[in-house]
Amino acid sequence: MINRQTFLKIFLFVAIASASYSCLVPEKKRVAQVDTTEAGSGIDSVLAVHLGADEYGMKNYVMALLKRGPRRWMIDSVTASNLQKAHMANITRLADEGKLVVAGPFTDNTDLKGIYVFDVKTIEEAKKLCETDPAIKAGSLMMELHPWYGSAAMLQIPAIHNKIAKKQP
Repeated sequence: MINRQTFLKIFLFVAIASASYSCLVPEKKRVAQVDTTEAGSGIDSVLAVHLGADEYGMKNYVMALLKRGPRRWMIDSVTASNLQKAHMANITRLADEGKLVVAGPFTDNTDLKGIYVFDVKTIEEAKKLCETDPAIKAGSLMMELHPWYGSAAMLQIPAIHNKIAKKQP
């Protein structure tokens, strides 16, 4: 057994050596990772609350079915091209505001032209947002609105999309 004085010398040496070593070794950047999952469930309850998810991981949205409008045939090609650009700019604006979660065209040639999924509580709110679309205002498109129950994870689609899209409309 070592005496107290020898122990203190060894302790002091180790402490000074450790401090010196830590000054020489570059500090690694560490990102704090907080486990927000409920024990054993894999459920991230903080994320669920943040996204507004219910106990099924779902939430309410409003879906707009965009259909061929009554004036579509009356619009010349130059006006149609300008309307399409304005339509895309409006989609980008609504997405940037966090109101539009998903939008896209149907690729078959039918009267059903595309969808919007809005993160709003009422059909009236979605109707007001649709009315800001230049193509709807011009009668090139018309909308049909429905309450829709879907995964709350859809709210993360715009951020993921922005990470993978090489071009933006």
